Amino acid sequence: MSEATTVEHTTTAPSAAEHAAAMARYTAEGESRARVIGNRGPIRFDAPGRLAQDILDAYWQHGFYVFENVIRAEELAELRAAMTDTLDRAPVARDADVDARGRPALGLEFERPSFTFVPPLTDPWGGTKHLGGRHQSKMTEPVPATDAPEQVVYMVYGMCQTMEPALRLYGHPQLLAIAENINGPDFTPFNDAIFVKQPGLGGSVAWHQDGLTHWTAPNWDEGIHGFNFQVQLYATTPGSCLWVVPGTHKLGKVDIKGMVAENGGSDRLPDAVPLACEPGDVTMVNRQLLHASFANTSRDLRISMTFGFHRRSSVLGAKGALTNMEPVVYDEERIFDRSAVIAVAVDARRQRFPDETSYVYQPFAGLEDEYRWSQETYERVIRDYNTKDLGI
Repeated sequence: MSEATTVEHTTTAPSAAEHAAAMARYTAEGESRARVIGNRGPIRFDAPGRLAQDILDAYWQHGFYVFENVIRAEELAELRAAMTDTLDRAPVARDADVDARGRPALGLEFERPSFTFVPPLTDPWGGTKHLGGRHQSKMTEPVPATDAPEQVVYMVYGMCQTMEPALRLYGHPQLLAIAENINGPDFTPFNDAIFVKQPGLGGSVAWHQDGLTHWTAPNWDEGIHGFNFQVQLYATTPGSCLWVVPGTHKLGKVDIKGMVAENGGSDRLPDAVPLACEPGDVTMVNRQLLHASFANTSRDLRISMTFGFHRRSSVLGAKGALTNMEPVVYDEERIFDRSAVIAVAVDARRQRFPDETSYVYQPFAGLEDEYRWSQETYERVIRDYNTKDLGI
């Protein structure tokens, strides 16, 4: 993902209060639609490692599922503390070398930036060519309060190299078992990113479908571009959360600009539902599902730790996408190197939660001793792992 760009406000933009009022009306309708669909509940397995069939059926029908009460209180507290420290150590502004306390900012030691920034309540990608032009239409950009800062943190990258609790989360046995159920036992990682939407300040993410590579592939189906988990550190409300249009993962590449135009130019699409969550809930969203989040004019903080997984067959031999680097073709070595993060994460979690049954990641079965969590594997596997992400 690329560095966010500055967006100018227009004189016709609504105030933050006006936007919040409009969202309140829209929210009531969206929540009603969400209640009809359901598509949420605890993680359940019919047999060891086999996700309950009704959950699988619901996911493939609608393109998403909300798993409730996944992250235990102890782990959630560790994730929150790590995230608070990470944000405290963020550069004081884009391109700054120090944090708000004058200390060297976090992330300067890595090859890729750890933070991106936007002006409050703006949409950095909508209607641009960023990220393959997949964000076809601009979101409403409310005018923030007069005392708002010039820039706010928008995204945080490389969580496995900056926060040990996040690395352990990446090895969560139930989440990895779900990934196996969706993408097969040889599944591969995609990437990770943390969405930060501060109350009254957080920027929007324009309506889009994540996939770029396989829309015209002869073997295209609704799962070919994989899926993302989002782990919610705090309660997410309709004003701050992700919104999705159910069933659109089955439609191929949709005309988002046309959908907005047919809706009178409004970004509040009529069939969308909010994925409101409690702390510790985890959403699973198909990467072909049409989704967005609005400028956060609510009073609610949202921090979503996001990481995705692919079918191996979707990645091997594919040309890389969603990167500023020179495009590469994903070969066996690239896939193995990036997948090794999962193996290390599984062991990091085992060391912290020894009473928990660890996930067995089949591509690294028998190689566990080579990928034990240690300072050596941090340097060999984890440092700058996100330069090897598998975007498609």
